[in-house]
Amino acid sequence: MRVLLWTYDTRGGIEPLIGLAVQLQALGAEVRVCAPPDEQLAERIAGYGVPMVPFRDSLRAAASATTPDLHQYVNELIGEQFETVAAAAEGCDALLATGFMPIAAGARSATEKLGIHYQYATYSPTNLPSPHHPPETSAGAPVPPGLIDNQMLWDIHGQNANAIFGPMLNGHRASIGLPPVFSVRRHALTDHPWLAADPILGPWQKPADLDVVQTGAWLLRDDRPLPPELLAFLDAGPPPVYVGFGSMAMGGSKDIAGVAIEAIRAQGHRTLLARGWADLALIDERDDCFAVGEVNQQALFGRVAAVVHHGGSGTTRTAALAGAPQVVIPQVGDQPYWAGRVAELGIGTAHIGPTVTTESLSAALKTALAPETRARSSAVAGTIRTDGATVAATLLIETISQKRPSASA
Repeated sequence: MRVLLWTYDTRGGIEPLIGLAVQLQALGAEVRVCAPPDEQLAERIAGYGVPMVPFRDSLRAAASATTPDLHQYVNELIGEQFETVAAAAEGCDALLATGFMPIAAGARSATEKLGIHYQYATYSPTNLPSPHHPPETSAGAPVPPGLIDNQMLWDIHGQNANAIFGPMLNGHRASIGLPPVFSVRRHALTDHPWLAADPILGPWQKPADLDVVQTGAWLLRDDRPLPPELLAFLDAGPPPVYVGFGSMAMGGSKDIAGVAIEAIRAQGHRTLLARGWADLALIDERDDCFAVGEVNQQALFGRVAAVVHHGGSGTTRTAALAGAPQVVIPQVGDQPYWAGRVAELGIGTAHIGPTVTTESLSAALKTALAPETRARSSAVAGTIRTDGATVAATLLIETISQKRPSASA
């Protein structure tokens, strides 16, 4: 049995696919991953023996390039799926897709031509239509001011997706002899999407107009040791506060490193700064701060006083699993949702808005560093599941074996 795992996403979206790939291999499947190249992940992926089919340039390179015409860019990406997927999925029985919805719709169209099974999965409930939450965006178009009904917002989201992406998708489908689809979103998600999120952190609420299977989050175990210099810093004093924003540039917060360090010092703590895409840097040479690049967060977060981050699903889960209190400063996408869940569960605090000041971060840290928040974080850590990738791998193999066709749009 051969499976292609596909995404157009940053590292946070690629790493869970590697976790799924490892479990699929353990069950005897041949697996390859098609995604934008990521230098930091390349060595780890190779170590697991998972073939990687790179698609375009890394998203970090794309983000630093000249801003493209968005519609033209998405149109090109949709069209390229018909060639990329066709080549990468050669000999495969199924394709599992995650990531940006209209591009996933292009990937599904390619699987139709190939005659193989298609499955869509997402890491956040907010990517799936539900009366219990609004869509993350309006699919590139404005919504009427003051509208708060979630179902109406999802209806508008679907209409916008059709208006913007429908002509692109159907134009490429027509070029290979496929009929048009009438719902871009439904075509990408199908009627039976999977939710690869932890049931405690990101529960799926019914009823909703989808038959959603929640597998649990797909965890890739990280056995890498922490660098000696980092271990020396950790051993030299009390647990520091970790600050890192992954693939976020944090353009809305001027001198975010300086603001964070000052706020953390005001709480009497040391700072561990993760450089990330924002290129965070130390502001002085005092020994209460240390800067790191790519490290094993699974090993690190159990040794910090709190984690200040952007609210990516992976970082939120890793911190929760480690029992580390969190301060979430959401920027885009599903990040406000994860910030809200952290606050609702009592395992940290959600910063109000994406722009940070010393005063606002100090107030958030005061809550996160309180003993009761640490106790609640430790309690919730014991409820976080780690078997999501195994559940999904087993289900995918069973589905392929039964040759159950995916739903039509």
